[in-house]
Amino acid sequence: MTTTPDVKADRAADCEIHCVHPDAVARVEAQLPNDALIERITSLTKVISDPTRLRILSALALEELCVCDLAIIADINESTMSHQLRHLRALRLVTFKKVGRIAYYRLASPHVTRLIADVTEHAQAM
Repeated sequence: MTTTPDVKADRAADCEIHCVHPDAVARVEAQLPNDALIERITSLTKVISDPTRLRILSALALEELCVCDLAIIADINESTMSHQLRHLRALRLVTFKKVGRIAYYRLASPHVTRLIADVTEHAQAM
C-alpha cells in the first residue's frame, strides 16, 4: 500500500498512544457552552454559511440599505430578499426602521458586525 504525503501528515498529527488527561477534560467541559447555547450558535453559523445571507450581512456591515438595494446587491428578487430578511430578523441579526414607506435594514448589534469582520478576516488569511 502506498501512502500519500497528506495521509502521512494526517497520521503524524494523531496521538501515538491512548492517554487521557482527566483534569484538562474536566476544566474544558466545565467551560463549554450548554446545549441550548450550542444550538443557537450552530443556527448562527448556518446562516453565515449561506452565500446570499452572508452577502446581505456583509453589505449591512457597511451601511443601512433598503430591501430594493439589498435585492440588487444580492442578485435576487425583492420577494426573496424579504424572505431572507425575515429569517435574519428572527435570529436577531438585523433590524430595520421605516422612513415613510421604505424599510431600511441594518445589523442588529456590534456583535454581528464583529462576527462578519472576524470571519472575513480569517478567510482572507487562509
